[in-house]
Amino acid sequence: MMRQYELVERVVSYNPNADEALLNKAYVYSMRKHGKQKRASGDPYFVHPLEVAGILTDLRLDDGTIAVGLLHDTLEDTDATRAELDSMFGPEIGKLVEGLTKISKLDLVSRRTAQAENIRKLLLAISDDVRVLIVKLADRLHNMRTLHFVPEHKRHRIAQETIDIYAPLAERMGMQDIREELEGLSFKYINPEAYQAISERLEEVRQRNKTIITEIEGELEKTFLEKGLRATVRGREKRAYSIFRKMQRQNIGFEQLSDIYAFRVLVDNIDDCYRTLGIVHTIWPCVPGRFKDYVSTPKPNDYRSIHTTVIGPGRQRVELQIRTFEMHQFAEYGVAAHALYKDVTGKTKGGRSLGRLAKDSNAYSWLRQTVELLSSGNSAEEFLEHTKLELFQDQVFCFTPKGRVIALPRGAIPIDFAYAVHTDIGDTCIGCKINGAVMPLVTELNNGDEVEIICSKAQTPPPAWENIAATGKARAAIRKATRAAVRKQYAGLGEQILQNAFKRAGQEYSAEQIKVALSRLGFQALDEALAAVGRGELQSRMVIEAVFPDYQDQRAAQSEGERGEGWFGLPHASAMKFRIPGSSRKNGKNGHQPGQRSIPIRGLSADIPVTFAPEGGAVPGDRIVGIHTPGKGVTIYPIHSPALSQFDDAPERWLDVRWDIDEENTERFPARIEVSILNEPGSLAAIANVIAENDGNIENIKMEHQLNDFHDMTIDLSVWNLNHLNRIIEQIRSKKTVSKAWRVN
Repeated sequence: MMRQYELVERVVSYNPNADEALLNKAYVYSMRKHGKQKRASGDPYFVHPLEVAGILTDLRLDDGTIAVGLLHDTLEDTDATRAELDSMFGPEIGKLVEGLTKISKLDLVSRRTAQAENIRKLLLAISDDVRVLIVKLADRLHNMRTLHFVPEHKRHRIAQETIDIYAPLAERMGMQDIREELEGLSFKYINPEAYQAISERLEEVRQRNKTIITEIEGELEKTFLEKGLRATVRGREKRAYSIFRKMQRQNIGFEQLSDIYAFRVLVDNIDDCYRTLGIVHTIWPCVPGRFKDYVSTPKPNDYRSIHTTVIGPGRQRVELQIRTFEMHQFAEYGVAAHALYKDVTGKTKGGRSLGRLAKDSNAYSWLRQTVELLSSGNSAEEFLEHTKLELFQDQVFCFTPKGRVIALPRGAIPIDFAYAVHTDIGDTCIGCKINGAVMPLVTELNNGDEVEIICSKAQTPPPAWENIAATGKARAAIRKATRAAVRKQYAGLGEQILQNAFKRAGQEYSAEQIKVALSRLGFQALDEALAAVGRGELQSRMVIEAVFPDYQDQRAAQSEGERGEGWFGLPHASAMKFRIPGSSRKNGKNGHQPGQRSIPIRGLSADIPVTFAPEGGAVPGDRIVGIHTPGKGVTIYPIHSPALSQFDDAPERWLDVRWDIDEENTERFPARIEVSILNEPGSLAAIANVIAENDGNIENIKMEHQLNDFHDMTIDLSVWNLNHLNRIIEQIRSKKTVSKAWRVN
């Protein structure tokens, strides 16, 4: 176990101005609080926070973060209180320890709903101060190093949680060493057979090529020195989990791997990075498709390096990562590297803490953007889906026409690009240009593509986009816009219902009066109340009574003739137009008066559901009426349909609707006819020929009665409009084999 003075010395070695009194006090306080507590290994519990603090010193973090590492379990596992921590160590450290305590209590391996909610809490906690995440990663790393002491039935669950959540978070924060160790330790318990097999094969390669890394390092350094370039070359063997992932991703065997070894070339400045690249590519052949420049285009987690693969010394395939020493620090430590660079006073940049420094990083900005999705998702499960989409995807880098870099997951399309630029750009996107050429919005983007988004203020995102978008941000925004569109349509329908209801009650409809009554109705916004009426969740009578408390419903005393001059009791309200899919209506067309409200209640899946009367449907040219059914939408009937009599006692459900279609309409509508024909060969064929020759479409035929001389049949067909239907019926009647034909309403 590390001694108190040893811990302080480790911190002072890289931070001479560290607060030694703070470190000593935290060490003693934690040791006393944990007292005689034991870990599963049998060691004193205090060994764990001490090892966590040791990991944090390896990251060369500030003394405040080291103190949090020592104290991180005190609130959870001892009688320590937040007030006590605040008084002894200050409110900042107390807040960090409390944040870690909340995370420690999360059961991220529970059922999906609970896991999703816990991940939401986790990211909310760490988004406030990145040090919470860094200490949590150190805590998890030590727990994984000692996982073999945990009961066997728990190991797989903890390892799966680590590789699913904590390793990707470490990668997003740029902390590659911690990520790789977490992945390797998890892999050992999740898939022990694969881990054992790959480890054995690596050992065979290691024994066969004992000196190959040293030889290649020496030859590379010698070559660079001859070219006048001072460079440090460090070789390493790829880790088992990295090899396993590559084998799975490329569907290859171990013997097909040709780049088990990777070499890092560290130089003094960026110019030397590109000089090194030039030397390498001049001397050794470059492997096509294996060059990536993350110096000019850094990854979202601030990772910067040049990657290339060459056929190097001894005809070995060598992967090279070329970077400066400073880039290397950030590559290894990620956001924690912000604590490594001091000014002359020995403090972190500008005297600020790591928590504030890291907030300036791209890696940390990703975390904040992820948390913003919380407001877009409708449930914890959606947030889990979005978070995993962001965590587990490889990256492609695309450019706006002005040169801004947009990082997206592999498989992203221009829709994802548009939402990555700005939500408003995504919501109004109607097309795109990729590298100057007009391309479909479903085109998969590649590294280096320049994408220009074409927008229209009249556009709203189709709900189907949610199924093809690759990023959580895009899916969340599309879902949010879809809900808003549905709410707007239901609100419009609800307002129409209320206008009719107020008129029947002899009252003047006023949105302002309803706003005043919202609290009595249990709503905060007018559109929410209107949408509830449109969905059938709030009765129009309840709204009237909330606005006019003294109102008494007199409808029961009214006779049928007293209801007004509307069709079947339908009051003459301002007509609601009925939009048909594909229409491009203009005000004043088809007899509609300019300024009338048009509610698109059919078409996209986001619209209010609209169906036609089950007995005979309705076609353009019919005078029609809509019947609103709560929770099911609107059913359209011809105004002369006998089926409407069943709704005479529910006039609030009647809607005055009209057709709203173009002359170029290309949609058919349902109709039903009955035909009585002679029972002789060819009769049915004659009927079918009439319908086909007149461009009608038979949907269903049913024989109702089969007598000796005649057959009665019911035919469901689809037609363009009323004239089209009447023409078909007249031509059917003209056939010698037809006794009679008529339309079913």
